[in-house]
Amino acid sequence: MQTDIDPGSQADTAVLTIAHISDLHFNGTEHNNRRVRAVLDYINERSSGIDVLLVTGDIADSGHPSQYEEATKTLWSPLPMLICPGNHDARDEFGFGLLGKHSHDDPLNRAQLIAGALFISVDSSVRGQPYGHLSDHTLAWMEAQIDAQPTTTPVFLSFHHPPVRLRMPFMDHIRMADNEGLEQLVANHPNIAAMFCGHAHTGAVTTFAGRPLCLAPGVASTLNLPFEGTEVINPTQPPGLAFHTYADGRLISHFRSVVVPQS
Repeated sequence: MQTDIDPGSQADTAVLTIAHISDLHFNGTEHNNRRVRAVLDYINERSSGIDVLLVTGDIADSGHPSQYEEATKTLWSPLPMLICPGNHDARDEFGFGLLGKHSHDDPLNRAQLIAGALFISVDSSVRGQPYGHLSDHTLAWMEAQIDAQPTTTPVFLSFHHPPVRLRMPFMDHIRMADNEGLEQLVANHPNIAAMFCGHAHTGAVTTFAGRPLCLAPGVASTLNLPFEGTEVINPTQPPGLAFHTYADGRLISHFRSVVVPQS
């Protein structure tokens, strides 16, 4: 079979690779801990081909300090790692347990240049509520971080709550609320290449404000779509993760299920 494509020509393109996991729900059980370890091992064993690890929320199951102690002992990677809280997390306990500082009720936002791209991880959690929201303070901080970089720098945003409906009734009513500010931010910055989130415990790809929006599968569990069953949680599904590659202005997402070794 003859082809005009030169395989070697593709090797010259710079490729950025992102590992993406979400919804770990450390809760003191070996069941959840084993699932997290299996996913991290899968990523870490392949870290030489990956640039960054994004963890998009719900590190703890109920925000108890012991759950962050467990996470600190388990959640390790040689990769640069950006972690944001989810609705099951508690900000101050998250900040002290994972970042070593009390954040009180201030949003936990972080930006880092990695492999020529700007990664912005922001806190969409609302204290005491399951839905999400990006405060005016967070949106202004995001804008300042982006504006501080050349307009040619690719920007990737990560947060916990999806800002769109996913046709999952249980999750759609606790998605990100009042997302006009985020929509305007994206419209103002053409170099925002993609957004990453979790919350729905399902691997999915859609768009928001004309840009890719990618959800990582749940590590702790998978949630059913309406036609998959009457129960919210599908206990038969293995933990999952996403790999996103970015090259030539295009994002490609790959999803993997991970076998969990039995003790």
